[in-house]
Amino acid sequence: MPRIDRVPTPDRVVFLTIDDGAAKDPAFAKLMRTLRVPFSMFLTDSMAGDNYGYFARMHQLGNRVQNHTLTHRRLDNLPYAAQRAEICGQQNRLQKVFGERPTLFRPPRGHYDPTTLRAAADCGIRATVLWRANMQPRGLRYEGTDRTLRPGDIILFHFFPKQRLHGAALTDVTEDLLRTITEQGFAVARLEDYV
Repeated sequence: MPRIDRVPTPDRVVFLTIDDGAAKDPAFAKLMRTLRVPFSMFLTDSMAGDNYGYFARMHQLGNRVQNHTLTHRRLDNLPYAAQRAEICGQQNRLQKVFGERPTLFRPPRGHYDPTTLRAAADCGIRATVLWRANMQPRGLRYEGTDRTLRPGDIILFHFFPKQRLHGAALTDVTEDLLRTITEQGFAVARLEDYV
């Protein structure tokens, strides 16, 4: 199974992936709807499951829902059965709620082992998605030695709850990220259109 943190493309695009589902900020949803920014949601049932309706509204706008496990447990070194339960359980849950089965998977905190990849494949996952840049409340962090975005980079973001934002609003952090992307000469594209 492929593991990707960027997609080879000549297009000046990057991909926004948003994890967990802890915060359900209506202002964030409105901003993304107004700006028509495409993104992929890697949802965890234990965080997003109390209000899947919030994410369903963004899904109806063409943003895809992908798998981030049932409980956000660290998977590497767990037995196959436990890893499969986390991944397939979320596959089943998301299919029931959104009417489609995810094809992409992000391991919690990026931790995985060969057993994780086997379990994900057995659950119908096509690719494991990691990241090249990680947007935090205080700015964009780059994973490699490059301190700039490159075409096809995957950016990790989160549905940050208020207590993690250090007094900022999720919309402020989002606007900072989108400004950084634009200033570096990129547009945001939908990951699923490229993989």
